[in-house]
Amino acid sequence: MLRQALLTLVLLVSVLSQTAAAQSADPAQSTRWIQIEAQPSLADAEDRARAWQGLFSDVVGFSTGSGWYVITLGPYDEPAAEARRAELRAENLIPRDSFVSDGTGYGPLFWPLGQTTPPALPAATATATADPAPAATPDPAPAPAVIDETPDEARASESLLSQTDREDLQRALMWFGFYDSTVDGAFGRGTRASMAAWQDANGLDPTGVLTTAQRDTLLSAYRAEESAFGFQTVTESESGIEITLPLSLVAFDHYEPPFVHYTARDGSDTRILLLSQPGDEAALRGLYDTLQSLQIVPASGAREIAADSFTLRGESADRITVAFAATRRGMVKGWLASWNPQTAPQMDRVIATLQASFRPIGDRALDPGLVPLTPAVKSGLLSGLELRKPRLSATGFYVDAAGSVLTAAATVAQCGRITLDATTPAQVVATDPATGLAVLKPGVRLAPPAYARFAQGSPGTEIALSGYSYGDTLPAPVLTFGSLAAAEGLDGETGLNRLAVTARAGDAGGPVLTASGAVAGALLPRPETGRLLPKGVEFAAPPAVIAPLLAQAGITAEAAPPADPLTPQDQAALATQMTVLVSCWD
Repeated sequence: MLRQALLTLVLLVSVLSQTAAAQSADPAQSTRWIQIEAQPSLADAEDRARAWQGLFSDVVGFSTGSGWYVITLGPYDEPAAEARRAELRAENLIPRDSFVSDGTGYGPLFWPLGQTTPPALPAATATATADPAPAATPDPAPAPAVIDETPDEARASESLLSQTDREDLQRALMWFGFYDSTVDGAFGRGTRASMAAWQDANGLDPTGVLTTAQRDTLLSAYRAEESAFGFQTVTESESGIEITLPLSLVAFDHYEPPFVHYTARDGSDTRILLLSQPGDEAALRGLYDTLQSLQIVPASGAREIAADSFTLRGESADRITVAFAATRRGMVKGWLASWNPQTAPQMDRVIATLQASFRPIGDRALDPGLVPLTPAVKSGLLSGLELRKPRLSATGFYVDAAGSVLTAAATVAQCGRITLDATTPAQVVATDPATGLAVLKPGVRLAPPAYARFAQGSPGTEIALSGYSYGDTLPAPVLTFGSLAAAEGLDGETGLNRLAVTARAGDAGGPVLTASGAVAGALLPRPETGRLLPKGVEFAAPPAVIAPLLAQAGITAEAAPPADPLTPQDQAALATQMTVLVSCWD
């Protein structure tokens, strides 16, 4: 062991001697920059550099080549850079997370405007940091080139890294998508593979062992982006959540159970919600359904829910939203992040940080009584978040045990998406232009509590119309009573039932029930003929017209058995069980 340690020490001294010799031969090797800020867009970086120029005369901006722009002060030699950084931090003139960089990973200049070459060290500084120039000779030998470390030398320098240094390398590899395992400072096969992948992606020999220069490059790029996001670990005691948040993009705004709101700052168009509420699996499912009704959660994207957790991702051209929640010990906790991909293109890396840092703490969930619900919340806004609204909602009803639905064709015409009861996706499988009816099949197999059995009603008998008269405003259908006035149209047309009942546009497609609970027809939308019919005159398609349309969709219309009249309560319960809210979304 002693012999091995001595060999390592000799090797390290050799490496450091070569590096020191190379730096003394080339003053540029000692050039340092104080990195004070990083921005994800050129426009923002130029604005910030212009602001810093009002305080300091030596502001220099570099592109990193990874979509970020760093703002620095300099150049300085290394001792001067450290001294200057300490001085400015002590006076609170630069951010606390500013650091000294050797410029590894810095690309072309973007500031000062129009300048393409970085400023050089002042002559006095360069002379002070360089060895005295040798006497002039006819043919001076060229300065020795800096030789990068061999794998053995890289391992020797790597062995001197602290536990924190090793964990930082794993975090940097994770940040750039090369490492997805535990941050433990142990450089096993997974870490070596991620190092090799990073080297290969950067055009380097994929040895799986980073040299000193490569480690500096990786960490400089990581710190630049990390600094730009302003990550801080937040312990949110009210909600019982600990998580690392990008506080350069968002700031705490308010509580409104079940959410802790962090809203956008400095035009980032980014928001983060912490999710916290008492409850078990049922509450988790309810939160899952609720989030998908929010305007900030695009309808397209992957969703997955299990007994104790869910994840969802919604994507559109101008909005990406990711959410996670889990239930444990009678509490549901999680987070949601939503951003504009044009203004925050690197947010997927932030998501990795949220996922890795999220931790429920304590035995406390956000108290629903922490703040009073405002009238706006009660009237349709969920905790200050706008609910996504369908373009049109009307009525349908189940026609078989698999959950197929009959509805008005006008309700589902030209829809980007169709849902049953706001959540279940559905698609049109058959239409009848003559009657204006359509058949929908759900995207998942359903087991409706009741579905239609058909029977022709007799003129003069009482009927009940079940429908979502007010769209999605009410949580259940409205039952409207009337009578079957005639088994024909106003001009004697066959294939129509004329009803004496007062209906609303949202009732179109709803079932017309007899006193015994049989379905005597489906309410049709009012015809657009230019004639204004008296109030209380409506039309329905009878079972004889409905049956062929159902057969077209592969459904056999079931006949209702003879039965005694139901009580009003039982008739209302049956109607509610078979009636469906049909929604058309853009």
